[in-house]
Amino acid sequence: MSMFNAMNISASALTAQRLRMDVISQNIANIQTTRTAEGGPYKRKTVIFEEVPDLDPFSARLTDAIRRGQKPTPQGMGVRVARVAEDDTPGILNYDPAHPDADEEGYVRMPNVNIIEEMVNMISASRSYEANVTAINSTKAMIAKTLELGR
Repeated sequence: MSMFNAMNISASALTAQRLRMDVISQNIANIQTTRTAEGGPYKRKTVIFEEVPDLDPFSARLTDAIRRGQKPTPQGMGVRVARVAEDDTPGILNYDPAHPDADEEGYVRMPNVNIIEEMVNMISASRSYEANVTAINSTKAMIAKTLELGR
């Protein structure tokens, strides 16, 4: 794997984690939204990641592994967002007969967003983002040091 591949992998993770943070922010912003354009309360969204496959042909990887006497190992080339999915678990019912979205018994169906879970997810996404920034900076430092050795 080249150093530039390492930077590309970390850059793909930065993009994916940024979208994850955007979705988490959207969840937090809609924590009290009881009416959406689709009808009903806001539904929590989650980001589903998938590996970006290596586009090298298998035969080239196999030939290289045979030359080195190792088993071929598949390598991913980063991460991408497969989709943004809605969480279909029902939200809690709050008794508030004065609310405009209350049913005939006075209950309002709230969004299925849990602020604690969203904050934990936000911290996790933030830490992942920071780790990938560190990986990019380390790769840049190694490239710079390699170029310095060539002088």
